[in-house]
Amino acid sequence: METPEHKKLGLKVGLEIHQQLKGSKLFCRCPGDLTDKTDFVVTRFLRPVVGELGAVDVAAQMEMSKKRWFEYTGSRDHVCLVDLDEAPPLSISSDALRAVLQIAKLLNASIVESVQVMRKIVIDGSNTSGFQRTALVAMDGVLETSLGPVRIPTISIEEDSAQKRGEDTDRVLYNLDRLGIPLIEIGTMPDIKTPEHAKEVAETLGMLLRSTGLARRGLGTIRQDVNVSIAGGARVEIKGAQDLRKVPTIVSEEVARQQSLLKLQKECLRRAIEVGPIEEIAEPKHKWESRVLRKALDADGAVFGMCVKGADGLLGFEIQSGRRLGSELASHAKRAAGLRGLFHSDELPNYGITAEDVAGFREELLCSTGDAFILVAASKDRAHRALNAVGARLKQLQKSLPKEVRNALDSGTSEFLRPMPGAARMYPETDIPSIHVTADLLDAISVPEKIDDRAARYEKLGMSKDLALLAAKSDACELVEELVSSHKKLKPSYVAELVLRAQKVVKSEFGVECSPTDKDWHDLLTAVEKGKITKESVMEILSTCKPVHRVLSDFSVLSDKELRKRVQSIVDKHKKLPVKALIGVAMKELRGKAPGKKIVALVREFAD
Repeated sequence: METPEHKKLGLKVGLEIHQQLKGSKLFCRCPGDLTDKTDFVVTRFLRPVVGELGAVDVAAQMEMSKKRWFEYTGSRDHVCLVDLDEAPPLSISSDALRAVLQIAKLLNASIVESVQVMRKIVIDGSNTSGFQRTALVAMDGVLETSLGPVRIPTISIEEDSAQKRGEDTDRVLYNLDRLGIPLIEIGTMPDIKTPEHAKEVAETLGMLLRSTGLARRGLGTIRQDVNVSIAGGARVEIKGAQDLRKVPTIVSEEVARQQSLLKLQKECLRRAIEVGPIEEIAEPKHKWESRVLRKALDADGAVFGMCVKGADGLLGFEIQSGRRLGSELASHAKRAAGLRGLFHSDELPNYGITAEDVAGFREELLCSTGDAFILVAASKDRAHRALNAVGARLKQLQKSLPKEVRNALDSGTSEFLRPMPGAARMYPETDIPSIHVTADLLDAISVPEKIDDRAARYEKLGMSKDLALLAAKSDACELVEELVSSHKKLKPSYVAELVLRAQKVVKSEFGVECSPTDKDWHDLLTAVEKGKITKESVMEILSTCKPVHRVLSDFSVLSDKELRKRVQSIVDKHKKLPVKALIGVAMKELRGKAPGKKIVALVREFAD
């Protein structure tokens, strides 16, 4: 439930869920699969353009200032001229649109009359065209949760971005296989009341998406962006939250960051801090010992710095777990100029920088008692870009907390990624006609059974709660239902357990990976149902990795006459063993050849 603490903070949390959909790419018919194959490499430089509102988006301007080239790799089987922005897009994938309409119905949203594709300017290189195609499909949905309804203002369909494979100062490497895979984007209003509630909402939306059977599965197929603000703070979007277990931590850490920055803001205003000019630091006669500084000089760079008047002790102020104001400023330097980091006076002497060096820096930068300083080692252009970004952030800190986009880190903390984009980055896509959503189209789209409802139905069939939920969430749920229906003499729980876990058991016990077909499952369960094989032999049959009907005869149960003969022989051979030991020997020798209960009963009969 919402706590008084969260209410007092004015905590507002919203989510954006991005889920990949099955099928071909959204605006071409290339398969939406990933591969490591590389058939070609393309290099591009992107620049921003004026949006529909007559302005250039601030996030696009920042990316442009980095002056980086983008290198794209791809395979001819998965990438076409549309992906390379060398051919016009095809019409939107009808399968993907139907999937989004299905989700819109599940969320009781109002579906738009006409789907108009828009262009969203993105020049970080993740789209070869410099924009992402997106289209609004529905509005004003609602998701029921334990803490009340959460409003869903927008449900959109869009193309996924290229996958980043690496980067350095002047170049970013992307693979194009992922570019164009259809995504559904679901945004919530800031109705989420607590960090744990955010996790619940993300899980519930994920379950709804999987209910359709049209959502892709696997690492990276679903991503959650978390929007957080508190009273006096600002809306911050944290991208890349893939692990749902970390969502509460991400929210809590962002709350802590904004609270810390608000405290810092008051202290900065009280001290009236000022950012000094950027100065090049002359190398002293004794030479620097720091490898970072030496490396910059060896690469024809230099050391640059600036004084921050009145800021002594503030750069080392912790704003998140393990992250200080200095870390925050380093993120801005990294994004502006590709620098790996910076030095600040609150952490020195350290890193090969001596107390003598610190005194020299303070003297050259005209720092007085109570002042701090910041250093970077790079070329003049990169150093000025980095320090200008750092100075701008320090000045902003004294005014207000900025709206920005941040990247989630493994610890649950985050780092600056870019300014919050504005409306200036959107304009209509002129190559694709709008799609009229007709009544006939909507009537043809059925609302799937929700996973929770499916699990409840499975429990009524006799499955345990955990098994029922596992079956309901599985891609094999339709197969399980079909097998349960066609093999009524077998317990549904046995059928579900077998289908869902047999492959893992076979790999663990026999060291092989089996992939039974639907026919294999039918043949196997029919044989068990008719008593032609035992349940104990099932895993061994699957471990052959052959069509089941071809190997069934090798695992046929013994006739009653032959079974009695074999058990009698075992008992006669091991007369001195106690009954329990005899049972063990018989079970080992006759495993899979007869039901265990029969073997035990015969051993007892012949041993008496």
